[in-house]
Amino acid sequence: MSKYKLSLLQRLAMYGKDHIRQLFASLGELWRTPLSSLMTIAVLGVSLALPASFYVLLKNAESVSAVWQSKAQISLYLQQSTTEQQVTELQTRLAALPEIDKVTYISAEQGRDDFKGAAGFAEALDLLADNPLPAVLILGLSETGRLPEAAEQLLADMNAEPTVDTARLDMAWLARLSGIVDLLRQAVVGMASLLLAGVLLVVGNTLRLNILNSRYEIEVMKLVGATDRFIQRPFLYVGLWYGIIGGLLAWWLTLVMVFWLSHKVSALADLYQSDFDLLGLSLEESVLLVATGTLLSLLASGFSVRRHIRAIEPQ
Repeated sequence: MSKYKLSLLQRLAMYGKDHIRQLFASLGELWRTPLSSLMTIAVLGVSLALPASFYVLLKNAESVSAVWQSKAQISLYLQQSTTEQQVTELQTRLAALPEIDKVTYISAEQGRDDFKGAAGFAEALDLLADNPLPAVLILGLSETGRLPEAAEQLLADMNAEPTVDTARLDMAWLARLSGIVDLLRQAVVGMASLLLAGVLLVVGNTLRLNILNSRYEIEVMKLVGATDRFIQRPFLYVGLWYGIIGGLLAWWLTLVMVFWLSHKVSALADLYQSDFDLLGLSLEESVLLVATGTLLSLLASGFSVRRHIRAIEPQ
C-alpha cells in the first residue's frame, strides 16, 4: 500500500513538473516570435483597456452624480400665518419620513438677516414696516427620496400641506442626471461586450495560425502516439500567457490614462471650487481586469485549439 501511495505521489509530482515545464516553455515560444506576439498582446491590451476606461468613466460619473444628488433638497415656503407650534409639528412629522434625511428651519427673521447681508438690500428692507420673507423649511432628501419618481411624489405631498405656501424642487435636472447616468451605463455594457468579443476572436485566430504553422509537427506527434490533450497543452499555455500579459498591459494603459487626466480634472474642479479627485481602478477591480483577460483568452484558446488539432490527421 505504501509503495502504491509513493508511486501515486511520484506520478503527481512528475505531472506537475511537466505542466510547469510546458508553461515556461510556452512563454519562450512567445519570445521566438516577438513581432506577432507583441502585436497580439497589444491588440488584447487595447481591447481590454477600452472597456476598463469606459468603466472608470462610468465610475466617476456615478460618483459625481451621487454628490450632486446628495445636494438635492425641497424648499418649503410657509404661510405667513404659520405659528411656531405648527412649524415644530411639521418638522417632527417630516423628519420621520423615509424620503427625508434632514430638516432645516430658517425663520423669517433669520431669512431677512441673511438676505440683507447677501444681497446688499439692508436699507431697502429697513424701510419696510413688515418682514416680507416667509419662514422656510429645507428638506434634505435621502437616497430613496432622490429618485425622480419619489421626489416628484414628495413635492406634490408638500404642496398639499395646509401650512405650506409653495414647495419647490428642480425636478428636471434630477431626471436628466439620472437619464444620463443610465445611458452611459448601457453604453459601457454594449461597448465592453463588443470589445471583449474582439478579444475572443483575436486569440482564437492567432492560435489557429500557430497550429497551422505547426501542422507537420502535430502530424508526426500523432503518428508516434501522442494524444490530442498532450498536443493541445502548449497551445493552451500560450493562450494563457496572452491573457495574463494582455490583462497587465490593459491595467497599465488604464492607469496611465487616469494619471494623465487626473491633473486636468483637478484643475477643472478648482474652477468650480470643488475637491473632486478622479477615481481609478481599485485593487479588486485591477485583479478582476487581469483575471477577465486571462479567462477570455483561455476560453478562446480552448475552443480554437481543440477544434483545429482534432481536424489534423496524419496522411
